[in-house]
Amino acid sequence: MYALYFMLVTIICCVMMSTTVANEMKTHIPFYKQMCKSIQAGEMCEKLVGYSAVYKVCFGMACFFFLFFLFTIKINSSKSCRAYIHNGFWLIKLILLAAMCSGAFFIPDQDTFLNAWRYVGATGGFLFIAIQLILLVEFTHKWNKNWTAGAKHKQMWNGLLALVTLMLYSIAVAALVLMALFYTHSEGCMYNKVLIGVHGGLCLFVSLVAISPCVQNRQPHSGLLQSGVISCYVMYLTFSALSSKPPETILDENNRNITICVPEFSQDLHRDENLVTGLGTTILFGCILYSCLTSTTRASSEALRGIYGTPESEVARCCFCCMPEGDADAEEHVEKRGGQSVIYDEKKGTVYSYAYFHFVFFLASLYVMMTVTHWFHYESAQIEKFFTGTWSIFWIKMASCWVCVCLYLWTLIAPLCCPTREFSV
Repeated sequence: MYALYFMLVTIICCVMMSTTVANEMKTHIPFYKQMCKSIQAGEMCEKLVGYSAVYKVCFGMACFFFLFFLFTIKINSSKSCRAYIHNGFWLIKLILLAAMCSGAFFIPDQDTFLNAWRYVGATGGFLFIAIQLILLVEFTHKWNKNWTAGAKHKQMWNGLLALVTLMLYSIAVAALVLMALFYTHSEGCMYNKVLIGVHGGLCLFVSLVAISPCVQNRQPHSGLLQSGVISCYVMYLTFSALSSKPPETILDENNRNITICVPEFSQDLHRDENLVTGLGTTILFGCILYSCLTSTTRASSEALRGIYGTPESEVARCCFCCMPEGDADAEEHVEKRGGQSVIYDEKKGTVYSYAYFHFVFFLASLYVMMTVTHWFHYESAQIEKFFTGTWSIFWIKMASCWVCVCLYLWTLIAPLCCPTREFSV
C-alpha cells in the first residue's frame, strides 16, 4: 500500500508538470476558471501546476514517510503496537498523506521555502542514488560468491560463470561501439568522444584490477563477473548521460544548421510529445518503484550496514537473490490483520526493517521531486521534455557513473589498504 501511495503522488506530480494535461483540463472541464478561483489556486489554477507545486506535494509525501521513519525506529517484532499501525489503518494514512500534501501549499514565505527545499531535495536525491550504487556493487559480489561456492561441488557453475561473464562483456563492448558510432561526429562531439574513451578505459582498468594477483590473494571470490556487471552498468549510465546532454549543432556545406551527437531516430522520437510523455513517465515509475522495493529488503539493509553471509553458508542457485528452500520453513506463520497478510519470521527481527523501508521511500520522494523538475533546470521543466537534454541531468549521471566505479574499486583495494581490518563482501 505504501508503494501505491507513492505511485499515486508521483502520478500527480507528473500531471502537474504536464502542459498537455493542463491545456486539456482548461478546454474540457466546464467552469474551470470559476473552480480555480473558488479554491484560491489562481485565475487558471497556476498555483497547482509547475515545479513549485511539485515541490510542495513532494514535501508533503517526504514528511509523511519521514514521520513514519521516526515512528518505526527500533521495532523488533511485527506483533508490537507500532507494527500494527505500520501494517494497517490505510484509510487514515491516506487522509494523513493528502493533508500533508495539501498543507504544503499554505506554507508562508514560499520563495524561501522553495529555495531551501531545493537543496534538501538535491541532497536526498543524491543519497538515494548512492544507496542504489552501493547495493549494485553488493549485488555483484553476492552473485559471484554464490556461484563460485557452487563451482566447488559442480563444474556446471564454472560454465555458467564463464558464459554469463562473456555475455556481460559482449554487451558492454557492443554498447561502447554503438555509442561511438551514433553519439560522435567527425566535426564535433568532443565531450562524447572523451567520455566514451574514458569510460571504456575505466571498464578495462577495473577488470584488470579484479583479476590482479594482489587482489586475488586477499579476495579469492573477486573475478570478472563483478567487473562485467559494473562495466555494463557504466555503459548504461554513459548512454543515458549522452542521451540527456543537449545536442550540438553545426553548419553543413549548404550553411544549414544540423544537429549532431544524437542518433537521427531519436530526433524523430522527440517530435512526438505524447509518446515521449508516456514513455518517460512509465520509465520513471518503473525504475524508481523497482529501486525502492529492492532497497527495502532485510538483505539490503544488512548490506548497507556491512553484514554479509559467510561463504560457507552459501548455497549456489540460479535465483540467488531468493531465500533457499530450507529457510522457508523456519519459524514463520501468516496472520491476516487490518486487511494485510503479515509474515512472522523474526529470528533476526522483523522480516524487513520498517524504519529503513520508510527512509528509502523518503529519499525516493526527494528523488522524484528532483527528477520530474529536471534537477537544477526546474524553471523550464515539463514532463513532455523528459527526454530533452539538460546539463544538470548529464553531469548527475556522469557523477553516478564515476561513484559506481570508485565504490567497486574500493571494495577491491580496501583489504590491501587496511590489511589489519576484516572485510567481507
